[in-house]
Amino acid sequence: MERVRKGMTGSIEEYILAHIDDEPELLREMQREAHVMLLHPAMVSGHLQGRLLKMLVQMIRPGRVLEIGTYTGYSALSIAEGLENDAELHTIEIDEEMEDMICHNLSRSPFGKRITLHIGDAVEIIPCFGDEYFDMVFIDANKREYWSVYESTLPKIKEGGFLLADNTLWHGKVLEESESNDWQTKGIKEFNDKLAGDDRVEKVILPLRDGLTLIRKKSKGWIRTDNRK
Repeated sequence: MERVRKGMTGSIEEYILAHIDDEPELLREMQREAHVMLLHPAMVSGHLQGRLLKMLVQMIRPGRVLEIGTYTGYSALSIAEGLENDAELHTIEIDEEMEDMICHNLSRSPFGKRITLHIGDAVEIIPCFGDEYFDMVFIDANKREYWSVYESTLPKIKEGGFLLADNTLWHGKVLEESESNDWQTKGIKEFNDKLAGDDRVEKVILPLRDGLTLIRKKSKGWIRTDNRK
């Protein structure tokens, strides 16, 4: 249990942050502002995850990305930084009170022009994209709704496309018995359990920060590539 909770904190995290690319100044400033102005500043992706999101985007090279859960816009700007010039990111935030902060932050970055903000419930907004598909999706939304958001999103991801789900270790609480009213933990557990048996996708959990699950949607013609008889 302690390994899950402490694995990415303290001196190990400091060492990692000292040996990766620097956090861009605007994102560092957004991080500071979140700690001053917001009740839950830890919800911001932060230096390590931000640099990872940028690099994953550069590796995948998606043309269209969907983010569910914008919060301050930190992760959106990290993703947009890695996009090629003609690519685009749509990000959905359910809390309308965050809109002014998000728009302000996006306006401060040259990468903000690659981002379109949608305010509302993702489950209601996603069908409005019609026949448009995404190469990559990042989910960092209400944990109790993770599975319903995933099911709404998966049909909009191209075959071979990627979905990243944040907070899937949830402070190590996935190893504990959930309190009857702890709907956030129950939502994460439901998501992890159902995803483990979902043969439509390939998946792996990284013990990064609070857990990050990388998911790849299989193509309909997917064939096993190992040498099993």
